[in-house]
Amino acid sequence: MKTIENILAEASGLAWGMPLLILLMGGGLFLMLYCRFAPFRHLGHSIEILSGKYHDPTAPGQISPFQAMAGALASTIGMGNISGVAVGIAMGGPGVLFWMWVSALVGMATKFFTCTLSVMYRGRNERGEVEGGPMYMVTEGLGQKWKPLSILFAAAGLIGTLPLFQSNQLTQIVRDVILRPSGMVGEDAFVANLIMGLGLALPVAVIMFGGLKRIAKVATKLVPLMVVLYTGSVLYIIFSNIGEVPHMFAMIFEDAFSGNAVLGGAVMQIIILGARRASFSNEAGIGTAAMMHGESQTNEPVREGLVAMLEPFIDTIVVCTMTGLAILITGVWQSGDTNGVSMTAAAFGEAMPAVGKYLLVLCVFIFAFTSLFSYCYYGSKCFTYLFGFKYSRVYDYFYISTVVIGAVITLTAIINLIDTAFALMAVPTMACALLLSPKVMAAARDYFGRMKAVNSKQ
Repeated sequence: MKTIENILAEASGLAWGMPLLILLMGGGLFLMLYCRFAPFRHLGHSIEILSGKYHDPTAPGQISPFQAMAGALASTIGMGNISGVAVGIAMGGPGVLFWMWVSALVGMATKFFTCTLSVMYRGRNERGEVEGGPMYMVTEGLGQKWKPLSILFAAAGLIGTLPLFQSNQLTQIVRDVILRPSGMVGEDAFVANLIMGLGLALPVAVIMFGGLKRIAKVATKLVPLMVVLYTGSVLYIIFSNIGEVPHMFAMIFEDAFSGNAVLGGAVMQIIILGARRASFSNEAGIGTAAMMHGESQTNEPVREGLVAMLEPFIDTIVVCTMTGLAILITGVWQSGDTNGVSMTAAAFGEAMPAVGKYLLVLCVFIFAFTSLFSYCYYGSKCFTYLFGFKYSRVYDYFYISTVVIGAVITLTAIINLIDTAFALMAVPTMACALLLSPKVMAAARDYFGRMKAVNSKQ
């Protein structure tokens, strides 16, 4: 296992080098400037779209724009917000948060372009059904000669959307907060992890076999609940220590450019860590959300891009920041614990001794489940693109088995594996967004021109 961990660490380090950083953050900045800060200028209109004001149930697609956003947020507002932030701070210090913010702001433009393209260049699967996502964006938008990029995305997507991280962190917090304090498990918890993994796999299978509409229906109900429950708990921690907040922000900004918290003071290392954790959290530029938004019922691609661009803001600027502040305020980030969910649990326990850890267990349970639902949909789309529907059940059983595997292997191996897969997914997604960006801008000018004409008549 140690050898495998070393190989995965090497692969992750190679994948997340300077070229990918330039592609994700540099490409996102280019798109932000190219669209003249459209994500910020049209926030009001995007909220109107999300409210259902422009929803057309007769349009092609399987789910409403709100359901598409809820499904996408079910994977983005998940364990990356609870554990991913903690892992980033543990490895790189408070400054990681600043570079997560930067990644999220440029990621708003990235999602506007990629999710607009996911509707603009929808394809059809072997059943003749309308499908969206980077694999179709590439072939429909750039042509069949670019198909190797589609295959790369789908192959990497099979790995990147596995439920290993969610399963691992859920079993970790149940073990640390409930089982160990009660004396039910000792240091060797392999059997307990295995049993929990099997128990988690069963409900995932029930929801998963229900298809996209059941996934979207469950996500639509659970996402608002998990956001209210988690944000309410974290806000309590922050406001209970409100006097420390200015100092925490000052520390974040100082460390972002000094690298004091990182061994050797490598600022570039902090930037890369911030980009990696932001990508894992909000998935801007990775392409997973484009698969969900590509199924939205709409004839207006730009509208879907406007809805999708809200996700990095909600996920990283709001939710990740609150988690980071709770971890920094309570001081648990200096404990030396690099297990993300354990660190966040310690912060909750420090601030709310009686109920904090148990509240987090409930939050993690909901977050992990919603992520698992969305990820199984993403992975099945990648699988059927590569191998067709004939063997789709093979993937379903494989996915469910990895819920169990994730419960018993190490967090380090999981993070490096998923980071590597996400890096490979980002290459075709960002290449497509940059090459087809003039098409998006032409559609945006047409759309906003029509909206202006309609509003002037009212």
